[in-house]
Amino acid sequence: MIPDNISQLDLIVLGIWAAIFLYLAYKFIQAICLVPTKSAYVIERLGKYRCTLEAGFHVLLPFIDRVAFIQDLKEETIDVPPQECFSKDEVNVEVDGVIYIQVTDPLKASYGITDYRFAAMQLAQTTTRSVIGTLDLDRTFEERDIISAKVVEVLDKAGELWGIRVHRYEIKNITPPLTVTNAMELQVNAEREKRAILAKSLGEKASRINRSEGEMTEMINISEGEKQRRINTAEGKAAEILAIATATGNAIEKVAQAIEQPGGDQAIQMQLNEQYLSKLSGLSDKSRKVILPANLLDFEQWLKTLGSKPI
Repeated sequence: MIPDNISQLDLIVLGIWAAIFLYLAYKFIQAICLVPTKSAYVIERLGKYRCTLEAGFHVLLPFIDRVAFIQDLKEETIDVPPQECFSKDEVNVEVDGVIYIQVTDPLKASYGITDYRFAAMQLAQTTTRSVIGTLDLDRTFEERDIISAKVVEVLDKAGELWGIRVHRYEIKNITPPLTVTNAMELQVNAEREKRAILAKSLGEKASRINRSEGEMTEMINISEGEKQRRINTAEGKAAEILAIATATGNAIEKVAQAIEQPGGDQAIQMQLNEQYLSKLSGLSDKSRKVILPANLLDFEQWLKTLGSKPI
């Protein structure tokens, strides 16, 4: 209920003052500025740049200071839309990518360019077209690092004026026409078959070499074994002959020494008589030819006649 003593004009004035109070309260509240971490507020005073507020609590002058720009200082990604590029050998390919950038100078990012994101994307596209135009189609798939490095280099130079830093640029896809893709698949299959045939031939070659080397080694081992066997046999026979000769010499030497002893002649004579009588026992063998002296009892004369002939 409105009192009867308050006129309609007073109500209007009261409403105006209430609106002014609310507006002033809103402006004073708006003058209290809380800047979050990894953010920067660009402040203008009466339309002119005043300062850049970093993270924390700040108080502005109402009606005089205002937040003109809010810059995010975190690293962000910008997708570069697919675009058509012509390689050095006049093949049309479609290329897209992604840029990783970060605001390093909020003042330049606010006043150095209207939209640094759009500008970076456009510059990345033009630079990509320029670099791909200097490469053949086959090299575009191999030289992605070169393309990315060139785009980053160009964007860094421009970023010094824009207050941004380009960390890297990655190419996501390089899509050639369908006819070129089919031709590349045929080429890859041919190269794969070629490598398979070459590997098979090298394997067969190595197998034959190993087999021949094994056979050669086996023959060498057999010949070396036969050689060593013959050497061992010859050395054994030589050692046997030497041992027999040594034993015979020792026996003859001992016999000579025994003859020189007293009674040695009689012992030798007795041994010869025994051998003489033992030989007479084999006269009945028809395969033998026997020569006898006229007087069998004359043993010494028979020995002289026989000489060194065996009985």
